Amino acid sequence: MSDKKITDYQQNTLLAHAGLAPRENHGVVNPPVYHASTITFATMEQYETRDTIAYDGPSYGRSGTPTQFAFERAVTALHGGHKSVAYPSGLAAIAGAVNTFVKNGDHILVADTVYGPTRSRVCGTILARAGVDVEFYDALIGAGIKDLVRDNTVLVYMESPGSLTFEIQDVPAIIGALKGTGIVTMIDNTWASGYFFKPLAMGVDVVVEAATKYTVGHSDAMLGTVTVATENHYQLLKAMANSYGYHAAPDDCYLGQRGLRTIGVRLERHQSNALEVANWLQSRDEVARVMYPALPSDPGYKIWKRDFAGASGLMGVELVDAPKAAVAAMIDSYDLFGIGASWGGYESLVQSCYPAKIRSARPWTGTGPTVRFHIGLEDTVDLIENLSRGFEKFNAARK
Repeated sequence: MSDKKITDYQQNTLLAHAGLAPRENHGVVNPPVYHASTITFATMEQYETRDTIAYDGPSYGRSGTPTQFAFERAVTALHGGHKSVAYPSGLAAIAGAVNTFVKNGDHILVADTVYGPTRSRVCGTILARAGVDVEFYDALIGAGIKDLVRDNTVLVYMESPGSLTFEIQDVPAIIGALKGTGIVTMIDNTWASGYFFKPLAMGVDVVVEAATKYTVGHSDAMLGTVTVATENHYQLLKAMANSYGYHAAPDDCYLGQRGLRTIGVRLERHQSNALEVANWLQSRDEVARVMYPALPSDPGYKIWKRDFAGASGLMGVELVDAPKAAVAAMIDSYDLFGIGASWGGYESLVQSCYPAKIRSARPWTGTGPTVRFHIGLEDTVDLIENLSRGFEKFNAARK
């Protein structure tokens, strides 16, 4: 038998096997779903040592079951990390991870282009009430992040590409500038997932993802993950998750692990579809610009090409100046693009968005209405036909 570790294999091979233990489950390929609250132990010694580092089994249902642990092992292998913790949603993962490393009186730096609820709910509500000073920085700052560091700065939070407008951050430059400071670096990596971008390999300490999106991949489960590089960070993270009572449901962990098996083939198709649609959109007179880092015309293309192995199906589009009614007429005409705020599933989605309302460090300079598309797994000829019909409605409403 080979003595190779699962992480010694190529990525798609890893995804097909990570977290599996059929010999421990009567030969069943996929780890079964364990529903549990109470966990019993054979001896008093086992019970009293259940929360030590030496023990890696279930200790209470809320702290995790074999289903959750199998999912976490697979996520960790994909990221090349030390360990992972699963959460009941992406936002829970963000809140749980950030709160692990901050306290009253601390200062943190957060990219101006982060996911809306990260800004409004985690930073604007939870951290504000806790007395944590949040400063939003220009996502394009790169090594200049060092100039914003204070004596009480404990965390730098990144998201690349940025939410809604898809700015690519120079992660290696930021990590290099912070070397030796002891500041924890954290990134929301949901857009590329662990498949197309490996932040831990670039020196990032903590990777947060909404597994609801591409990991699950089928728009039917809420799930979040946080993967760390060190045992110390894992212990802090797991302790805080337990303190908050976070519990990733076993059925959702099962769906997350099942989704991981096909994330490679799905993301490759999302990418090829999105590139074709993005290039078509660029040719349209109704489009002022397409915000998609995989396009050579995108301002972030060079950094994306250097750091990423691919692109997902999510992009932004700034339209030419038009009334809101014209945008509504366009979107309402679609039958293949659902109107919804999530993404990462097999289906295409669209939503209107207003980046100017949630920018402070670098004001949004776009002048036309902005929409966000998630390009799904449908045939592109059908998606483009839908989009073309939408532009007909858009133009008619502009007259």
